[in-house]
Amino acid sequence: MADDVRLTPLSDLYKRKSVKWRRYPNDVLPLWVAEMDFPIAEPIKDALRDMIDRSDTGYLGPFPELFESYARFARDRWGWQPDVSQMRIATDVGVGAVEVIRTLINPGDGMVINSPVYENFWNWVNELKAKLVDVPMKKSGLDYSIDLDALESAYRSGAKVHLLSNPHNPIGIVHDRETLAAIAELAKKYGVVIISDEIHAPLTYSEKSFIPFLSVSQTAKEVGITITSASKAFNLAGLKCAMIITENESLRDRINVMPLAVAFRASLFGATAATAAFQHGLSWLESVLKLLDENRKLLKNLIDTKLPGVGYRIPDFGYLGWIDLAALNLGDDPCERLLERGRVALVKGSAYGPQHQSFARFNFGTNPEIIAEGVDRIAKSI
Repeated sequence: MADDVRLTPLSDLYKRKSVKWRRYPNDVLPLWVAEMDFPIAEPIKDALRDMIDRSDTGYLGPFPELFESYARFARDRWGWQPDVSQMRIATDVGVGAVEVIRTLINPGDGMVINSPVYENFWNWVNELKAKLVDVPMKKSGLDYSIDLDALESAYRSGAKVHLLSNPHNPIGIVHDRETLAAIAELAKKYGVVIISDEIHAPLTYSEKSFIPFLSVSQTAKEVGITITSASKAFNLAGLKCAMIITENESLRDRINVMPLAVAFRASLFGATAATAAFQHGLSWLESVLKLLDENRKLLKNLIDTKLPGVGYRIPDFGYLGWIDLAALNLGDDPCERLLERGRVALVKGSAYGPQHQSFARFNFGTNPEIIAEGVDRIAKSI
């Protein structure tokens, strides 16, 4: 077990008020939504307690310390020094993505995504009344990669924006520098803007190198906008605050027409917590990564032992396992069957693309005993 992370008993987790623990009855084991079950880092708790003790609970205004702390974090972790003068706050990554894209396209314009991909990407396409242009990930066994030939065809057809999951949720891959550089060159050639969602980046495991899109090349700076947050890595999903980052004055000016409310609807607590996370949460983050590393391998061992034939590629980042349940013959909606029979809640693969009905996303950001219980419940549902 990682040294600095205390595991919370299941009985205490059921007392939590977040949607993860309230959507289902208490006989259901919730392994679905992307939040971890670990206590947040002490420096974050201290920063929030200080705010409450001073009754500093007003509206969020300018918060340069957030940008400065993230810039140092990115420099130290990835060798990337983002320009703090081209950072701005957004309510969360979803609001940031939608409002940025709204400044770049008109209804009916093409918007590229790469299925299977985070379920809200599909929702945002609909919200923006954009034309969906799905360029599915190229699959080889349990491995996936961006299909650059298909991507060029999509760009050539007139797509205006590419919403890129970097690293890629839910399949657990980290895009390499060569792929990102190729995407940037294609985007420049065809006039496409890349929106890089990098919310999971700090959770990349040591054997892989996360590459911030804007760090790849000068071309990437010309065509790219990054949106990120501390929320996934530091377990702050409910404390609303994200960042939009450009490194090109033209793109910065294009998105300047976003409503002021994009920032004002963020939370003062969120900005404070994120700043503390990037400044003082690194020891906690490393401890969590050690624990998650053990958990992702534990899940592999449990699946191989108790669910033979089920496909699972150990992810390169994060706490979300992408598992193929086809071998279990659970019908057209395997997750619904597992919920009914096994009382375990996973996210349906079809949420990430209609052709992925046999898949499920399994959240292993929890206690090892809960992971084992989840796999046992699946096995007993067959």
